[in-house]
Amino acid sequence: MNIDELSSPERRLWEAFPRGESVDLASADQGLNDPGGADRWGPERTVRAEVLVALLVGAVAAEPGQVAAVRLSGARVVGPLNLGHAEVAAPLALTGCAFDEPPQLYWAKMSSVHLMRCGLPGLIASGARVDGHMWLEGSRISGGLWLDGAHITGILNMSGVHLVNPGDDALLADRLTVNANVYCDQGFTADGEVRLPGARIGGQLIFRGARLHNPPGVALYASRLDAAANVFCDGGFSAEGEIRLRGARVGGYLSFVGAKLVHPERTALNADDLAVETDVYCTDGFSADGGVSFAGARVAGQLSLSGARLSHESGTALGLQRLQAEELLLRPAEAIKGIADLSYARVNLLRDDAGTWPSRLQLDGLQYENLEPPLTARERLGWLRRDTDGYQPQPYERLAQTYRSLGLDADGRSILLAKARDRRSTQGLPLKTIGYLQDALVGYGYRPFRAASWLIGLLAFGTVVFSLHKPGVLNADDSPHFNAFFYTLDLLLPVGSLGQEGVFAPAGIYQWIANLLVAAGFVLGLTVAAGATRALSRE
Repeated sequence: MNIDELSSPERRLWEAFPRGESVDLASADQGLNDPGGADRWGPERTVRAEVLVALLVGAVAAEPGQVAAVRLSGARVVGPLNLGHAEVAAPLALTGCAFDEPPQLYWAKMSSVHLMRCGLPGLIASGARVDGHMWLEGSRISGGLWLDGAHITGILNMSGVHLVNPGDDALLADRLTVNANVYCDQGFTADGEVRLPGARIGGQLIFRGARLHNPPGVALYASRLDAAANVFCDGGFSAEGEIRLRGARVGGYLSFVGAKLVHPERTALNADDLAVETDVYCTDGFSADGGVSFAGARVAGQLSLSGARLSHESGTALGLQRLQAEELLLRPAEAIKGIADLSYARVNLLRDDAGTWPSRLQLDGLQYENLEPPLTARERLGWLRRDTDGYQPQPYERLAQTYRSLGLDADGRSILLAKARDRRSTQGLPLKTIGYLQDALVGYGYRPFRAASWLIGLLAFGTVVFSLHKPGVLNADDSPHFNAFFYTLDLLLPVGSLGQEGVFAPAGIYQWIANLLVAAGFVLGLTVAAGATRALSRE
């Protein structure tokens, strides 16, 4: 490059570069320094991009004992800034600058890149390696920010950045690697899709207070994201469009505290197969207009939906199928509008609130060790009977087992009795008839002492009948005095003898009555004995 052709601002930059000194071309009138109005900036604030390229690729050497750098503020950069595949040893630090064309940093090797409060019609840094920080704080980038396959050894700071590319990729960062934290906070906005699939982040991913807008598509696509520490989507975070974290891994905790997600009649949050090393918080004002799914997710600690508001009335508002978590806190601010699917989930402790149970549940295959609060069997039956799939045996058995493990055997039996009764509604008329009989007699075996009442009733009935119609004597020479009460009791007892049954023999219809008393006594007596045995064994 012929230095004699440099303009006054370019010559200033050229002379400052060997010592790494800053060149400030900004106006004293701060109202004229907005990069959005750079078309009004005159030649005194204009620098050709080719001058920057020449300096960065070695046209001028650093002065001895100095670190050469491009440090420029308040300039309009015209022409293509093309550093594709270049090796750049000098830092690039531009503040409040405006670009006419998207800078090209693809597959470049940079020492550090600072483009702060700049206006760019795009930035292409696919495959670039930055040995240091990449600082884009406060910049406005339209046309897309491309960081796919890039590797940044320090921090990626996009605090306050405005990405504008409606209907397309606002941020394309597939397979991005950042060794430290990624900041998308302090007013970060994106109009278009933010893509981080397969990205690897060595620190925290921070979307605190960010606003993402890409209806009706995907607002944040971060499937298979690997974050070594915490992920924050809180502090006023909002998204119009789907948040997709399918198969992502979070080494710390995941926070959606107070977040507002909007994707009506579709999936608002897809966290299927997510793996989180500690906790997930969708709490304290978290709201989702659309489905929230943690199907197949693995949460080492707590998944909390305390104070949440979930709405997807035409489908599954909360999908927890096959979830594995130490604790599930399902106490939303109001009843979930839509289906809550907990089928085949496995949690150690399930905390819920009867006042906010969804009207529609799916519970088949759900496994839990403890319930808080356990509630009474009658109250918990209202929970089971909200299952949209109708009668399923496993939820009853799981609940009964939990009650028994808590020492609430009576509640456990009540649940199993309800299971038998609800199963009866699915059977044909013959089995229903038998079921009603079993229920009336012994409560399907879960009310064994009800049989004692029947025995007392039959004893009274037999005493009256045989008092009025004394049975005949088999052996007149050797017969005890007939007693209708003891004779009936002898018929009813399945074991032993009181010396009456073998001596007296009724005839006709009374023989049928005697035989029915014998059969009923056998069945009912064994039922009472079995119930007594279980009661004694529990003691």
